Amino acid sequence: MRSSCKFLRWLIASLALVGCTTSDDHPTGTIEQKYAAPGPQAVTVALSSQCCDHRGNRYDLYYPTNLAAGSPHPVITWGNGTGGVSSGAAYFLRHLASWGFVVIATRDRFTGDGTTILDAASFMQSANSDPSSIFFHRLDLNHIGAVGHSQGAGGAVRAMISSSGKIVTVIPIELPGQQFCFCSPNQVLDTANIAQGSVFFVDGSNDIPISPPIQLQPPAQVGEQSLAAFYAAVPIGVPKLTATLIGPTHNDITGQPGCDTATSVPCLVGVYGYLGYPTAWLADRLGLDPAARAAFVSGNGEIYFQTSHWEFIQSNIQ
Repeated sequence: MRSSCKFLRWLIASLALVGCTTSDDHPTGTIEQKYAAPGPQAVTVALSSQCCDHRGNRYDLYYPTNLAAGSPHPVITWGNGTGGVSSGAAYFLRHLASWGFVVIATRDRFTGDGTTILDAASFMQSANSDPSSIFFHRLDLNHIGAVGHSQGAGGAVRAMISSSGKIVTVIPIELPGQQFCFCSPNQVLDTANIAQGSVFFVDGSNDIPISPPIQLQPPAQVGEQSLAAFYAAVPIGVPKLTATLIGPTHNDITGQPGCDTATSVPCLVGVYGYLGYPTAWLADRLGLDPAARAAFVSGNGEIYFQTSHWEFIQSNIQ
């Protein structure tokens, strides 16, 4: 009962932090503008011809139609939110593929443990060495990233933690606070366990209380219930960034691109704000454009000056 009361006090305090704010999520920075625009490559969306993850789920694929152009291509493995499949975030995933990434998404609707997300990365490793695959010798297996939404955000982090270095960066989008893990204590996601790679936490300012940017009580009392707490727990030697989009709520990533065509509710703004800096982060971390790192440098990166639509920014990027 005591812990329940403690959480209730945290929840009430957190709800007071953020009102129903909206913003102009139009990119204004040079790097954000570049990567918010569609990439130069046509995109193919397909179901994998081969099976499967360890739970028997097939894979959805989003990839540049002309795989010879600009190859080898970095790989991104996607984690679905609870009950979802990748078509719910199709606009976002097609956008990534247009910039040269090969995206693979398990059709697992419950990706929180990260195992099927990691299976997808392993599938692409096998495809790269399979002469019968369209991806044969077309993939850059030194640059594999993971991105996920909601439950899949936690799964993407877990996949990187357990990948033994296979996954080199992760973007958890709308990562739920620890109280949303209805699991045993040893299964609760603790970002202090990230020992390698890099991480960019992204949420929307109206995603309260699932993924709030900050919390009033210290994590030692209530756990990691905010992006600020998740960010702080990541070891200092791991490159990390956290930033909150002003306006979106939990399911804006499912905008296609606006909320009038979103596949899930609630949605307030749409997918627009998630396109620029997350794509730029992946372009930097997965080897396509190291110059994109200038957007994220601690204290003076471009993202710090986009105050009309980003807030609660922390970074240790040098």
